[in-house]
Amino acid sequence: MRLGRLDFPVPVFLAPMAGVTDMAYRILVHEMGCPLVYTEMVSTNGINYRNERTLKMLQTDPRERPLAMQLFGNEPEAVARAAAYVESLGVADVIDFNMGCPAPKIVKNGEGSALLLDPVRAERILKALKRAVKLPVTVKIRKGWDAAHVNAVEIAVRAEAAGVDAIAVHGRTREQFYSGEADWAIIHAVKERVAIPVIANGDVRSVVDLVRIFEVTDADGVMVGRAAQGNPWIFREMAGFLRTGEVAAPPTASERRALILRHLDMLLETKGDYVGPREMRKHATWYTRGMKNGARLRELFNRAETRADFAAILENLA
Repeated sequence: MRLGRLDFPVPVFLAPMAGVTDMAYRILVHEMGCPLVYTEMVSTNGINYRNERTLKMLQTDPRERPLAMQLFGNEPEAVARAAAYVESLGVADVIDFNMGCPAPKIVKNGEGSALLLDPVRAERILKALKRAVKLPVTVKIRKGWDAAHVNAVEIAVRAEAAGVDAIAVHGRTREQFYSGEADWAIIHAVKERVAIPVIANGDVRSVVDLVRIFEVTDADGVMVGRAAQGNPWIFREMAGFLRTGEVAAPPTASERRALILRHLDMLLETKGDYVGPREMRKHATWYTRGMKNGARLRELFNRAETRADFAAILENLA
């Protein structure tokens, strides 16, 4: 799969996830074989007003490149201006636009998946965005707003007309949030109607799912989201399978311990001694999901405040 000058022989990408895909995690995932990582979504208004917290979200590291910076907003001119600023910083290789976030605080402002209800505005935004930058532009959408408004195909056709370079489709409606099953058939329907690359998203939790979603959708790439929480190794498994046809061995307990501590060290470096450990708590609970004594470990992690606390807890990891 190609995006501009970027070529992805193994097109399995890390989905953008608020509160998850920060710099530390993106670097780890890249090291596991993921060829393109997406940032957390970043407010175009925050960028244009030079909000300090927002600008911090634009910081990237050479170790995580190539990288897609995901933006959200609902005004064509504002989105275009923010995208041009991001491009001028040289911090990203792709600009992605969010039209899939179901969060009420985003939707109430006419952003994220709310734009699925206004295809004309969505197309205007994408046209303005595409005109504003030279980088490849992608967009992430959902199946539709609800069962009565399934319009992923229309949105995709408009996105292609706007000049977008690729489209990622999550097979659920906004009404579903993350419940029920993802509808892979809608992704196939999109693929049949557009010539640009289509990236399939939703319910890809294993190599078996990876094979199936490619078969069902005929997509050009796949995006992995929640299944990657606490499991960066999933990219090692999937990339390895696509290259060799073999599935890599799962991580050993010692590998898991080492990576958790490395993840924490990176959070300490990027977010400080107070925020870093608190951010790590949720990641640590994901890392130990499904493990023996997992509930007890999660209880301990949620009280950990220092690196020493985490290291002591991890001594019990088996």
